[in-house]
Amino acid sequence: MELTEQDRNDFRAEVRLWFKENTPEDPGFVLPQTFMEVGTDQQFEFLRNWQRKVYEAGYLGMAWPVEYGGGGKPQVLQDIVTEEMIRAKTPLIMNTIGLNWAGPLILAKGSEAQKKAYIKNILTAEDIWCQGFSEPDNGSDLGNAQLKAERDGDEYVLNGSKIWTTHGSYAKYMILLARTNPQANNKYEGLSFFLSPMQVEGIKTVPIKKLTGEYGFTQTFFDDARIPADCIMGSEGEGWKMAMLTLTFERGAAGGQAGGVAILYASVQEVVDMAKKVQRNGRPAVEDPVLRDQLVRLLMDEKALSLGGIRAGMAPLDSERPLALPLSEKLQGSELQRRLADVAVQLQGANMAYYMGDSEAAENGRWQRSYFNAFSATIGGGTSQIQKNIIGERVLGLPKA
Repeated sequence: MELTEQDRNDFRAEVRLWFKENTPEDPGFVLPQTFMEVGTDQQFEFLRNWQRKVYEAGYLGMAWPVEYGGGGKPQVLQDIVTEEMIRAKTPLIMNTIGLNWAGPLILAKGSEAQKKAYIKNILTAEDIWCQGFSEPDNGSDLGNAQLKAERDGDEYVLNGSKIWTTHGSYAKYMILLARTNPQANNKYEGLSFFLSPMQVEGIKTVPIKKLTGEYGFTQTFFDDARIPADCIMGSEGEGWKMAMLTLTFERGAAGGQAGGVAILYASVQEVVDMAKKVQRNGRPAVEDPVLRDQLVRLLMDEKALSLGGIRAGMAPLDSERPLALPLSEKLQGSELQRRLADVAVQLQGANMAYYMGDSEAAENGRWQRSYFNAFSATIGGGTSQIQKNIIGERVLGLPKA
């Protein structure tokens, strides 16, 4: 299906009108800034209903196959929808792990039965997914995961724990990396990958309270939990390969995601506007040369990210190092948001000590909350330090030493 520029413009106008008419009003309670802060039943039900509404309108999973519940349309249309969601400042789409990590993996590597069983309910938010990679003693060292999965007839018996399980309290399924062969030649060969059910005897989640006062993460404990053997993806010992493919989806290095907005990013312009209102030495703070230099650097980085995303889709401009931009986007984007929130908080002077709920807090403590929450994205999916190593080794060809 070849689309003309007029086709794209007409579709954008249609989508823009739909979000203008259907974006829900302020519900009267705090909504998450990212998919990692869904910590109350009230937030969960609101966002689940919103995702279902967007899907039923035809604006989610647009490029996924029709036979599994998708739209079967060109990816460019889904990209337009996501752009318009950002422009309209809609609530986020919550089932991110299902839509953007598990779903693409199942479509790429899953069996026909797995595709039919899981894909549509990911899109409708009927089934929420979580990720079981990090462990209390094995976070960035993912290849050393120790949660055991022992084969017992038609089942695997799971023992161990995972941590930082986003949506653990609400998830029906988990993409799980577990050790099936402790005696393998190397640690990677002993890992297997499962689409594990969560509502199983022996699986328990314990919420983790963040510095912001919010929840969203859990620690997940497995105590002789039994799951069907056909939950495995691929064969035993292929877990590392499956996990690495999952991370290419998570980090945006591979396409195939279902769309939607998972993080409500702040813009540099919002901080510029604040700097025009805040006084410094009796004058608008935006006139301070040091601050202006900071803001210009942030604007340059923001524009570079935007243009980099466009360039990544143009093969002639990206042929020399095709992985450079996709692998850099997660690192640069998450660090930009952290720096941006830091500048916004510092602009408030002594008032930066106020937080959500304080009557004197600027914008109800939004920027303080953003600053603390920004660290989640610099850690999840591989810390910024790990991302730099990946870029150095896989893009620049530098030695591990």
